Formats: sequence, C-alpha cells, structure tokens
Amino acid sequence: MKDHSLEVHGCHTYDATGAISPAICLSATFRHPRFGESTGYDYGRVANPTRESLEKTVALLERGGRSWALSSGMAAVQLVFSLLSAGDHVLMSEDLYGGTVRLAEEVFAGYGVTFEYVDVRDLALVGKRMRSETKLVFIETPSNPMMQIADIAALSALAHENGALLAVDNTFLSPHFQKPLTLGADIVLHSGTKYLCGHNDVIAGFLVLKDATSAEAKRIELLAKSAGPNLSALDSWLMLRSIKTLGVRVERQAENALAIARWLGTLPEVTEVLYPGLADHPGYALQRKQASGAGGMISFKVRSAEIAKAALGRLHLIAFAESLGGVETLLTYPIAQTHAEMPAALLKRTGLDDKLLRLSVGIEDVEDLKADLQQALQG
Repeated sequence: MKDHSLEVHGCHTYDATGAISPAICLSATFRHPRFGESTGYDYGRVANPTRESLEKTVALLERGGRSWALSSGMAAVQLVFSLLSAGDHVLMSEDLYGGTVRLAEEVFAGYGVTFEYVDVRDLALVGKRMRSETKLVFIETPSNPMMQIADIAALSALAHENGALLAVDNTFLSPHFQKPLTLGADIVLHSGTKYLCGHNDVIAGFLVLKDATSAEAKRIELLAKSAGPNLSALDSWLMLRSIKTLGVRVERQAENALAIARWLGTLPEVTEVLYPGLADHPGYALQRKQASGAGGMISFKVRSAEIAKAALGRLHLIAFAESLGGVETLLTYPIAQTHAEMPAALLKRTGLDDKLLRLSVGIEDVEDLKADLQQALQG
C-alpha cells in the first residue's frame, strides 16, 4: 500500500464485531491460559495490543523492521544514546533541538560519552572528525531551527565505512515526506507529539530500526522493557487516530508554508527566510532528491530583536507557543524557548540569534495567516 492508504488503515484487522475503529486495551496485566502458555501479552509495560498496533503502523510508514512507541520524543533520544558506552564518541549536527543537546551534555557526557558537533552538510569535515571510537552519527534534516539539509545517503555510507550507525531525527518532515531508512539510515526517531499527532494533545515519541533482528534492536527491546518509557494504551489509540489524517494534514501544511515563505520574503521587516521548499535555499536540490515534500516549518529573521519580541505579543490567530506540527499555526522564539540552553558557541556557528522566529504552519486559511503575521510584524 502507498502512504495515504497505510496511514488510514495501518495494520488494523477486524475483530468479530467488525469495528472500524480499533479497540483500546486498557488492561495492565493479562491472564495466561495455563502454566507455560501465554496469549502473547503478559504485562502492559512489556506489550499492549493497542500500542503494538501503533508500533507496527509506524514501522510500516518508515519502512522499518521494528518500532517502539514511547512516552516522548526525548525518551526516543534517550534510548538511542543508551546504546552507547563510556569512551564512545558521537558526531552530532551542530544545529538541532536544544533538548537533545541538553540530554547529551548534562546526562550522557557524565557517563563518559563524548559528543562533538559538526556541520554535517560538509561531508569532508565529517570524514575528518570520525574516530575509531565513533559509534554514532546523529542528525536532523531539515535541522531545527536553521533548516539545514544534510545528505542522508552520503552520511549513511560515511558512517558505515567507519563502523558507526546513522540516526536521523525525522520529526520535521514525518514519514509521509521523508523515509531515512530507505536512504541507508539505521535508526529513525520522532517526537510523535508533532506531525504524527498533529493536534497538540498527546506527548509521544517513536524509535524505528531498519533491522528488527540486529543487536541494537535487541538492546532497545531490553531497555524499553526494563526502563518502561512506553506509551500508554489510550495515547496509543489517539496516535492511531491522528495518523489516519497525517498525509492530508502535512500536505496542506506544506502548501501553506510555501505560500507564506514566498510572501515573507516580500516584507520589509524580514531579512531572511529559511525554508527548503524555496528554490534559493542552499539545500533545495538535495531536499527534492531525498524527500517528497519540504514540510510545514519556516524560520525567518527580522530586522531587530525588538521587532521579533513585539510581534509575539500582537498575534491573534497564530499562537505564541512552543512545539510544532499541529493543525494550529504556532510562532516560537527559539533563542528563549526551544534552544535557550544551547551553548553560545553553537548558536554563533549556526546563526541562531535573537532576530530569528520559527513558524510551524497549520492548516488554516493561508490569507488569514498572512494577515495575522503582517499586523504582528508591522504593529
């Protein structure tokens, strides 16, 4: 099946009732028929039928072998980092979500893991920074919030040549627009709170591995079972319901985003627009090659921090809020919100400053969104 059909039907099978909507299994524990026999479910932390259906659906969408539905996107990052040991070295995108950097530097660095941040668009530089201790290359593409585009296939080949894994945070595009596992990545992760949910009402995360029989898959299965970061049954059902409309939502959001990105470039208050769907974006050709859409995220710079801060207080239709990917349009101030704890050196290298605003475009009427942005920016 193609994506639109997979999103609607997933791996749903009809029970004796013929129910179109899958059941929510809220049981914490499961009865065994007799000693030595199991229905396949023992305890809810280990496996749950509703969560299992969701995991199989996301694995199908990402073309992966195994998926885990988790309590948050950060739980997914935590499981990836938990594959590492003291003395291991990780190459990371220098532009990525601030929470990932916080987890790396304030938690896992204390366990003896070394994290190094590089411009992953520069393949020669990545090659030079690889070490015998490098076990993981971790990237976002498009990156958050500077919308940098990295070559997934080339980085995958480079990582594998050096005995490392490639993990891709695919949150910004969702599997509807980009499938990193088909380009050579070993691991894909999501903040499911964003586009996969799409309604700003569930906190969730996903981790997908290409090879369900790999040592990494077995290790993650053990970690998930032991630490218990798994998604609840009710939230799993809500995510299954949300994914049914993934394609129609993200395609509308991308359509709106392209129109707004083109329009923002005409405003005197705006000095730079970062959106990979624009032909003048430096990653435009690569984005078109490895993804089927440019997504609904736009970052843009205005003439001054004063304009940026004032605009946030003038919004009417658009909400000044963190997060992204929902049907409602949100405007975020990364330097004070999502990236407040980023090291100053990384902010300087990537160009993330107090003039940058990040727009998560929703599905509202595009002319209404333009009107709200215009009045907010112009006062």
